[in-house]
Amino acid sequence: MHAVNSNGANIPALGFGTFRMPGAEVLRILPEALKIGFRHVDTAQAYGNEAEVGEAIHRSGIPRADIFLTTKVWVDRYRHDDFLASVDESLRKLKTDHVDLLLLHWPGGSDVPMAERIGSLNEVRAAGKVRHIGVSNFNTAQMAEAVRLSDAPIATNQVEYHPYLDQTKVLQAARQHGMSLTAYYAMANGKVPSDQLLNDIGNRHGKTAAQVVLRWLVQQQDVIALSKTATEARLEENFAIFDFALTREEMAAIRGLARPDGRIVNPAGLAPLWDA
Repeated sequence: MHAVNSNGANIPALGFGTFRMPGAEVLRILPEALKIGFRHVDTAQAYGNEAEVGEAIHRSGIPRADIFLTTKVWVDRYRHDDFLASVDESLRKLKTDHVDLLLLHWPGGSDVPMAERIGSLNEVRAAGKVRHIGVSNFNTAQMAEAVRLSDAPIATNQVEYHPYLDQTKVLQAARQHGMSLTAYYAMANGKVPSDQLLNDIGNRHGKTAAQVVLRWLVQQQDVIALSKTATEARLEENFAIFDFALTREEMAAIRGLARPDGRIVNPAGLAPLWDA
């Protein structure tokens, strides 16, 4: 697996995501993911499983320094004092003295000024509690605002990204700022495995449609992909994407699946006005 350099943060290109994963499931499957070789783990305050993520990493026997750990501050903790307290709480749950990447989870859902949010991110980074800072679900204008307000570089913008959603504008903006794009919902809520084009491409390489999409993501410059599964067999499948490459024509064909109504995640009050 290669790493993506995002404004000084070397982020493993394939991460293990824990969205909507109950604590008991995390304790069962995350140790297996770490055994297989995953070294990038993504969680969030809102997922309610930070404690189990911390326990699984602690029990794994893998040095903490070898794992790139991301969490996110929820929108109800954006006020300065709440923000600092929430980070300390996350660190306690995660059984660590720092996280490698801390993100603002959504741009909406709070009346706290962006300057205050970015200021708090910088403060916890300066205190050594966070190695790198980033954002999630930001549009291009919000990305530019975050970069302008921040003393420290913004490492990544974590957004929905899969073959049915064109994120060219966001990705180009990220590159201009030296940032990466971290893709979630790569399987598009289950649409990917049954897609004929993706299966046809997979058959050529001896891979599944899911492997094709994960490969498509990480083969793009400055793109990191989060994968998620509670099935052990799928863990190995998801991880086995670094032994083949898609052709330029295959990459373009997959990009051609994008459609205007491809977005899946768009919660009212939290989401911004999207670029596309």
